[in-house]
Amino acid sequence: MAFSKQFRRLKIKESIRSRVNGTAEMPRLSVFRSNKQISVQVIDDVAGKTLVSASSLSKEIADFKGNKIQQAEKVGALVAKTAIDKGIKAVVFD
Repeated sequence: MAFSKQFRRLKIKESIRSRVNGTAEMPRLSVFRSNKQISVQVIDDVAGKTLVSASSLSKEIADFKGNKIQQAEKVGALVAKTAIDKGIKAVVFD
């Protein structure tokens, strides 16, 4: 029986989340990549809050004309800059 893409993605997510947890000292970095966009979040799982987020749809990056790799670099730089401004020095990659 073939599983749907969404069901498969959910199973992968559950598997990862059973092993990786973010705390206030070392939050979790979650990256979602669709065919057209990329979004990144820095999450504190203990408090259940998103500390920093960035996306290729955000104001700073939306008018940037470049390929997907260049957009991903811009999103990474933006989320890193905002995280450092909020005092986050280390993350756990999800």
